[in-house]
Amino acid sequence: MSVAVNERVQVPGIAPAHDGRVETSRLDGFPGAPVVVRPAGAGVVLADWAEQNRPWLESVLHVHGAVLFRGFGMDDVDEFQRFMLSASGELLPYTYRSSPRTQVKGNVYTSTEYPADQTIPFHTEMSYTSAWPMRIGFLSLIVAATQGETPIADSRRVYDRLPEEIRERFERLGVMYVRNYTPWMDLPWKNVFQAETREQVDEFCRAQGIQAEWISDEHLRTRQICQGVAVHPATGEKCWMNQAHLFHVSSLDPSLVEILMEDFGEENLPRNTYYGDGSPIDPEVFAAIREAYDAEALVFPWEQGDVLLLDNMLMAHARSPFTGDRKVVVGMATPHTSSWTPA
Repeated sequence: MSVAVNERVQVPGIAPAHDGRVETSRLDGFPGAPVVVRPAGAGVVLADWAEQNRPWLESVLHVHGAVLFRGFGMDDVDEFQRFMLSASGELLPYTYRSSPRTQVKGNVYTSTEYPADQTIPFHTEMSYTSAWPMRIGFLSLIVAATQGETPIADSRRVYDRLPEEIRERFERLGVMYVRNYTPWMDLPWKNVFQAETREQVDEFCRAQGIQAEWISDEHLRTRQICQGVAVHPATGEKCWMNQAHLFHVSSLDPSLVEILMEDFGEENLPRNTYYGDGSPIDPEVFAAIREAYDAEALVFPWEQGDVLLLDNMLMAHARSPFTGDRKVVVGMATPHTSSWTPA
């Protein structure tokens, strides 16, 4: 669904930014998200405004999950870092990686560097682990010639859309993520863990509850059981909080899956997912999950200098394919650890 910005919004129970330097509106088509904040006049510095209005901003995020800052002329990574610090606290390093990124400056990274013709499915950042950032921010520096949007979807509404039997099983069993790290498939372990030695990896895995098995010096296999659903610590709402559909082999092209299965076998696939008890997840379940995300998708075009701030538990994000140059950088903040345990 493509949408346009219109209509002023008053967030129930929350006063609008009181200093009059900004105006709030919303994206037509989704009454709740994202809230759009624009400068009311010249000279508004977004990082300064965010620092002075952080409680208001956090309250809006807890209701709507997303805030889009538009028209502030943001074109500098340093200023983006300063905004994220003001809005969410210190930026986090990207460790235990699942996708290729380039470190731009400090803890600001490029968005996932998959080929331009590929769609990146909906996901909540790092929900394949038991610890994730509560805040994720995006800065649009170069807008693609066509598409290249960062669609968003409310993970509370995704949860509500799913059949009860799917929700119950994911809540009770969680998700087992099985990953194989080798130089010839996916990401090598040194990249994923940002480590140089096996001992460093083993220490990280022990601390995170990850089962690590060294097949060889170059081949590491890990297993971790994580939450399928999580309760937001501030709102108490249930959120669909996993990447089962994204890591499952069914997310790959069928012809590639056939080759991988023939050459390596299921146990050596780069990534795969199961229920937390190790049982397989039916294809119909993944179809329902993808349909739920698609039904809640909100797609709007980037403008240069846009900053999108998400509550990472309440709002999932994706990436549309694109043509031409595109540059979006990302910062993550506010660490949180899951309290979920298997039933």
